[in-house]
Amino acid sequence: MRRMVVVLAVLALSLAACKRSYFGNELVEAPAALTLAFADAKWDGKTVPADEVCKPYGAKNPMSPRLEVSGIPAGADTLIVEFNDLSYAPLSAGGGHGAVSVAVPAGAASMTVPSVPAETTRMPAGVTMVKQHGGNVPGLGAGAYLPPCSGGRGNFYQARVHAVDSATHRVLAQGEIKLGRY
Repeated sequence: MRRMVVVLAVLALSLAACKRSYFGNELVEAPAALTLAFADAKWDGKTVPADEVCKPYGAKNPMSPRLEVSGIPAGADTLIVEFNDLSYAPLSAGGGHGAVSVAVPAGAASMTVPSVPAETTRMPAGVTMVKQHGGNVPGLGAGAYLPPCSGGRGNFYQARVHAVDSATHRVLAQGEIKLGRY
């Protein structure tokens, strides 16, 4: 059941980006803004850390950044995190580098999204793969997160977080954070 809810929430993500859009028969207003920050100082939003790129380009154990998320509205019970290469859109937008979901503790207005290991389907406790990455570089492993993998061509990477009410399949809030260039 939870997997189906997460899939439905992902389908709603593209609609939620509009100022006004239709989800089923109900008019949905633009979601509120989430505040996002890095929980690890090596991520600065300007340059992707050298040890956090994909394995074919030299990283040994890359992980997604831990993210501090605040402004989670009442009613949101799931955070969906999409990883994107905006320089390679549209193929790598909308979770082209993978997407995961994390349960929001009851009543929490803020929380830390844990790091996710790269190029694997094995997720940490409390994290579920929503969308496998679409990377096609030789030597990549399958998985829910593909770290920056442009080979240093200056591509721009981003994470987008959606706070979802899984009972109504509505995106209640969303935010974006620049991961940096690689």
